[in-house]
Amino acid sequence: MIRLEVRSTPSRLASALSPLAALLFTVAVAGLIFWALGKDPVRGLKVFLWEPLHGTRGLTELGLKATPLTLCALGLTVCFRSNVWNIGAEGQYLMGAIGGGGLALWFTNAGLDVGRWGFFPLLLLAGALAGAAWAAVVALLRDRFNASEILVSLMLVYVANLFLTWLVFGPWKDPKGFNFPQTTSFAAFTEVPRLVPGMRLHLGYPVALLLAVAVWVFMFRTHRGLQLQVGGPAPLAARYAGFSARAALWMVLLGSGALAGVAGAFEAAGPMGQLTPHVSMGYGFTAIIVAFVGRLHPLGAVLSSLLLAVFVIGGELAQSRIGLPAALSGIFQGVLLFSLLACDTLINHRVRWGGSRGR
Repeated sequence: MIRLEVRSTPSRLASALSPLAALLFTVAVAGLIFWALGKDPVRGLKVFLWEPLHGTRGLTELGLKATPLTLCALGLTVCFRSNVWNIGAEGQYLMGAIGGGGLALWFTNAGLDVGRWGFFPLLLLAGALAGAAWAAVVALLRDRFNASEILVSLMLVYVANLFLTWLVFGPWKDPKGFNFPQTTSFAAFTEVPRLVPGMRLHLGYPVALLLAVAVWVFMFRTHRGLQLQVGGPAPLAARYAGFSARAALWMVLLGSGALAGVAGAFEAAGPMGQLTPHVSMGYGFTAIIVAFVGRLHPLGAVLSSLLLAVFVIGGELAQSRIGLPAALSGIFQGVLLFSLLACDTLINHRVRWGGSRGR
């Protein structure tokens, strides 16, 4: 019989190196999958892991994909550390895309040209408000009716997706779009300012980095952040210390929704320039993996978002260049998460063989 005993002092070095071990295991599994599919493992790994880092265009595309992952993961990091299990960042991302994209569409149709730098803060505000409003539904149902935030936030993802689909098939549909489910292309001034001429990387990435620093300061250098750190794993101690669980619930959910909403607004007005049913590539769900690979740390989320962005781009390249399935990227993301959880289990527990069944 196999038993797991809790270690009295888990190794800090092993905990720090466990993401690297999980990554190496994922790479090994990827090579085996390539071989099982009849592809050259060396070439497959090169396309999947190296090509996304090759050249200026590759690096800028990496930053572009990492932007929504970083923003969504930052909000989820704060939620998970506070013991609030928000699984609906995808829905909040979609509502942010609707909010920011709807504002860009309105300015376009009205012919109101305020310039890119004039529209950029309005885009941020619209995305943040839309995402926070969607997260407020989760907070309200949890606060007033003690509904599970896991189920509510997850179900609201599908509501947001259906709402977006209704908009682009209905009232916001481009009348000159040959019946495609999409809005009119937004005016040029609504585009998020780009960082590198001729490349798609935009101002959203440095904004995400600044927000990561801001979240780190809030969580580890402010009294309110300390309350959330204490209240998450020890709610009874937080209540004894006078910390408000209700205030923490609303704060983390609204903040997480706002960050995911900003990510959605950046995607709609950034590389896409219009709204379609495919405005998201599952960034909100992938951000859950990003948060855990980043060890629920704001700065760790920045690094892990780059890693998962490599997986996203590598999956697209592997599909187009060597004919691998599109679902391969999701498989590798799942392997990475489960191998990381396995590493953490072995770090915090000692495997014991034998013993009676009654124990």
